[in-house]
Amino acid sequence: MPAFRPLPAVLLVCLLAAPASPASAAGEHHACLTKAEQSAAVQSRRAIPLAKAIRSVRRKKRVEVVRARLCRHSDRMVYVLTLLARSGKVTRATIDAATGKHIKVRARPKLSGE
Repeated sequence: MPAFRPLPAVLLVCLLAAPASPASAAGEHHACLTKAEQSAAVQSRRAIPLAKAIRSVRRKKRVEVVRARLCRHSDRMVYVLTLLARSGKVTRATIDAATGKHIKVRARPKLSGE
């Protein structure tokens, strides 16, 4: 009999429970780039490759990246990464896309009724 693997179930529940617009839920505004714009930004060296941003987060924490977006925030570009820890806790990390430095890490806001 196959063993029950809770990680895919937890991941699915977390993704379905996340607000449709996480930026609006937290009062932030991110204008995210299309795939073509992301590629152009990396090729023109205005942003580091996504793999580098993910490595910078995973060096500090044992997490899985479940969503990654390259967005404009104020006067700079940032990677907004949604992370799933082994404990099941969902957090969001904001990484400066030009330097790869962490701007902030915060827990996913609770939805009403949780």
